[in-house]
Amino acid sequence: MARLAYGIQLPIQSQSTLYAEPWEAAAGAGDLAEIARTADRCGFDYVACCDHVAIPRRLAGAMSTTWYDPVATLSYLAALTTRVRLLSHVAVVGLRHPLATAKQYATVDHLSGGRLILGVGAGHVQEEFEALGADFARRGAVLDESVDALRAALGPEEFPVHKGELYAFEGLGQRPRPAQARVPVWVGGSSAPAVRRAALKGDGWLPQGDPRDRLPAKIATLRRLRAEAGVDAPLTVGAITEPLHVGAPGWDVGRRTLSGAPEEIAASLRAYAAMGVHQIQVRFRSRGRAELVDQMAAFAADVAPLLS
Repeated sequence: MARLAYGIQLPIQSQSTLYAEPWEAAAGAGDLAEIARTADRCGFDYVACCDHVAIPRRLAGAMSTTWYDPVATLSYLAALTTRVRLLSHVAVVGLRHPLATAKQYATVDHLSGGRLILGVGAGHVQEEFEALGADFARRGAVLDESVDALRAALGPEEFPVHKGELYAFEGLGQRPRPAQARVPVWVGGSSAPAVRRAALKGDGWLPQGDPRDRLPAKIATLRRLRAEAGVDAPLTVGAITEPLHVGAPGWDVGRRTLSGAPEEIAASLRAYAAMGVHQIQVRFRSRGRAELVDQMAAFAADVAPLLS
């Protein structure tokens, strides 16, 4: 069995009530920096940052309005780290013209020495699209073409060319170019169109928190669609794990949390690899930055070596 890679969706930078811990509300840049440095030091494959421009009042109670800009955040963290990759999970690319998105993320890749993974998604907040003049009703089609346009704009050519239904550009140069010859594009989402998009256009798939029992069927669909289209390039299949706590917790970490000895946690997580997952995104229950950093270090030292 191949090594199961592991990355982390950073706390603090997005504070939805679905997953944010109470201590994150008062945390700031210094806490985020220390967590990213820990991920860098402890062998995490990536750190990830979400994307929302503005949250409507009707959703603010559940989603909060705390959503750091992913380009600014990943650029800041790139300067503080040396190895860990930088993932947008996910950039809602339909909110912006592909050339603007390419300029931002090409610069991140250039400045970080080639550590960007561009995760993309369709988005779901209608008011956000309307405020920015973006097409919410056709966001799936917009994303489909945006991926093609971004492939061109993030490629090796200084003057990229794209001619599509929604976007067209040529004769417009952009430097700096990405440091990577090919910036990986991971497609987020678990709907049927998102799975098809990942299969046909992606270098990776980022499911939207699917329960374990639903993953095998979707992975099989990915493989079938990719084979039918004659796409033989590797596809990095991801999964978001249950919340984790390494060791016996002395507090209520919640019913869904995987906790206990490293061997127990690793045995449970190896089931993801058995179903065809290549990388897992982990999130730890914690009561503060110090406990989170300790949990990350314990996972890297004691659980990760048992994942293959």
